[in-house]
Amino acid sequence: MRRSRSTSRRLSLAILLTFAIVSVFVVRLVDLQVVRADELNEASHDKRAVEVTTRAERGRIVDTNGVVLADSITRYDITIDPKTASAKGTYEFKRRDAEGTLQTVSVRTAVEEIAAITGANVDEMMAVVTRDPDSNFAYLLRSLDTDEYRAIRDLGIPWVWPRSVPERSYPNGAVAGNLVGFVGTDGPQNGLEATANECLASVDGVATYERGADGVRLPGSTVTEREPVPGGTITLTIDADLQWFVQQVLAEQAIAIGAESGVASVVRVSDGHIMALADYPSVDPNNVDGSAPEFWGSRAFTYAFEPGSVLKAMTAAIAIDAGVANAGTGYTVPSVWRTPDGALVSDFFNVGTQRLTLAGVLTQSSNVGIAMSVAPVGNSARYEYLRAFGFGERTAVDFQGESTGLLDERWNTQQRYDIAYGQGISMTAAQLASAYQAIANGGVRMPLTLIENCTGPDGTVVLPEGATPVRVVSEASANLTLDMLQSVVTDGSLSSTFTIPGYLVAAKTGTGEVAGPGGYTNERIVSVAGIAPADNPEYVVVVTYVKPITVKSSWAAAPPFAKIMTQVLKHFRVPLSTSNAPRLPT
Repeated sequence: MRRSRSTSRRLSLAILLTFAIVSVFVVRLVDLQVVRADELNEASHDKRAVEVTTRAERGRIVDTNGVVLADSITRYDITIDPKTASAKGTYEFKRRDAEGTLQTVSVRTAVEEIAAITGANVDEMMAVVTRDPDSNFAYLLRSLDTDEYRAIRDLGIPWVWPRSVPERSYPNGAVAGNLVGFVGTDGPQNGLEATANECLASVDGVATYERGADGVRLPGSTVTEREPVPGGTITLTIDADLQWFVQQVLAEQAIAIGAESGVASVVRVSDGHIMALADYPSVDPNNVDGSAPEFWGSRAFTYAFEPGSVLKAMTAAIAIDAGVANAGTGYTVPSVWRTPDGALVSDFFNVGTQRLTLAGVLTQSSNVGIAMSVAPVGNSARYEYLRAFGFGERTAVDFQGESTGLLDERWNTQQRYDIAYGQGISMTAAQLASAYQAIANGGVRMPLTLIENCTGPDGTVVLPEGATPVRVVSEASANLTLDMLQSVVTDGSLSSTFTIPGYLVAAKTGTGEVAGPGGYTNERIVSVAGIAPADNPEYVVVVTYVKPITVKSSWAAAPPFAKIMTQVLKHFRVPLSTSNAPRLPT
């Protein structure tokens, strides 16, 4: 009987103990599978799930004919999982050879195989692999080409993960590099790459995959959470072939005359489209460090200078439009003129007193004569005319770092005369080209345009916001000014250089003085601005050289102007002139 009670007691104790153990497991199971299920699942997923970025290509920049100036090519970064590579300190993995035999491969052997493909340093790569054995990510190599990527992929190394990376390429090198700009390690840096980034920028995608304990991606586990969106394509007004030619001509003369820099532009008269805009020196976006930082952009927009006599065409147009002069208005022009209000104006050459018409004033490029012609026009009215020509404000291109130049409404007695012949006012080469476009276009200034459109990845075409055309002077005033500019070509000292067989050309030269701390120096800025065909204007060409050494007169810019304008007329197959140049009394 006692044995039976003892047995029952032991049995009851065993049952209670079993129940207690089962209860513990049940509570633990409920805690894991119900109470903390979401938390543990998420933590587990974090351990095995890997999020990767799917890189999208940046948009292209192309010229008006579709020639690619900036593009994206695919390169590959080789990333690694050091934790998987260490394999609990063994630093080796299993791999089957070509015959299917399972072999043990050390990490160093794998690194040596990668080095044989890429030429990279074995010890430097081993340092990356072993530096932090608990890390799940490190960059082993960057920017490999497709052949290298494929060869490394075929090695079957379980802890190596290649990532595609779009890299910027400029297939035409320095052609329009001053406008296109470049992309650096920190993103868009200069030119249109920076200012038009809203169109060009891409949006990377995101994908997630799961991996096993050995670090190998689980087949079929990749989930795309966000699709990559490539950037749009920017189409420029630039003609790449013409741009190349203009850059060559500009550079050749700049080197010949020892100029510090130079700018040449070609603008279509009808719509203000910039067909070519060259800078010397210029930047090659593929080799940015080959150029000084001050030449990484376009000085056609950023460098303001006193233009000198090339501005006299605008002054003559103002005098005509204001009704105080016409082409035949006569002036008695001394070499030095003391104005009634006390200013002093002088011509560069002392040739004594001359009797000149306004056309003759332009042909002889007389400072005194042009100052006399516009003197009756008040300061306020002249200021408004100059503003309408586009001086004192950025162009519609709104280029990176663009200068407004200097146009101050508060002129003293001397300045109101100096500005007539291009002193006391500064402008960019782009502003100057825009002003001549207005003269060529019957007095209407069309906003300068560099970008034709942006085509999105879905094919949507977005046109740039266009500025409003500005009526500067009347059509009659513009046309009469154009006729007088033809006299500069037919009767001026550089007529033989400016003449283009079969075409009428209108042009004006200018030599601006460079100011220093103590006043004007002996350094010069020389320019030629011209229009052709003058009887049916289609293109404006402006050439400017800064601080030439061997030739400091505007003659230095005349030969490249003639070469560029000749090529423009030929390149665009412009019909020959059908009339004769007007013979205005000078």
